[in-house]
Amino acid sequence: MPALHRYAIVVDDHPLVAHGITALLDSDGLFEAVHTCSDADACVELLARHGSAAVVVLDFWLAAQSAPALIKKITTSWPEAIVLVVSGDNDPAVQEKVRQSGAHGFLCKSEPATLFNAAIAGVLGGVPWFYPTSHFHHQRGLMHELSISYKDLDLTDRQGQILDHVLQGLPNKRIAQLLCVSESTVKEHITGILRKLNVTSRVEAITKLRGRRVVREL
Repeated sequence: MPALHRYAIVVDDHPLVAHGITALLDSDGLFEAVHTCSDADACVELLARHGSAAVVVLDFWLAAQSAPALIKKITTSWPEAIVLVVSGDNDPAVQEKVRQSGAHGFLCKSEPATLFNAAIAGVLGGVPWFYPTSHFHHQRGLMHELSISYKDLDLTDRQGQILDHVLQGLPNKRIAQLLCVSESTVKEHITGILRKLNVTSRVEAITKLRGRRVVREL
């Protein structure tokens, strides 16, 4: 039998997803314990209390804090911990941000359990787990544009209109001209939009909603 690793942490703010990943790690029999938490603060608290985890499986899109900041915190304060990031977003920019933040691997949530198990074994064995660029080119051709309403994103009608223009790549000045408002008003709305999307920049907003079309009503 392989030697047991001390423990693992699953960080995901979607309870069903967190439960599923935890069950997979438990079934591997590689860890003495698997802890689950829903945000960055709870993850750091677990690491501070129990010492370095063998592996931290981390959702990229956390509501309270961006994953890159948590990745850097873990790899700096607990350098022995291996970080595997998972996401439902298969945009190559997400993987690149994960890699630059110091994570040891990236896996799309759409992958089968067998590949997840292989990724865990790989990173535990010291092998980085990242997709080749060709993987994303193939997946992009399979993507379907999905509609999401302003209400689903907790946006006002005006915020929804502005977000739609942001996703089209329009600058603030052009958005202000189209909506007949001041540029400062557009900036204020964008600040509110980013806060509601739990992102810190336009680039992150565009990445998060890639493949989505924002509409007033479904």
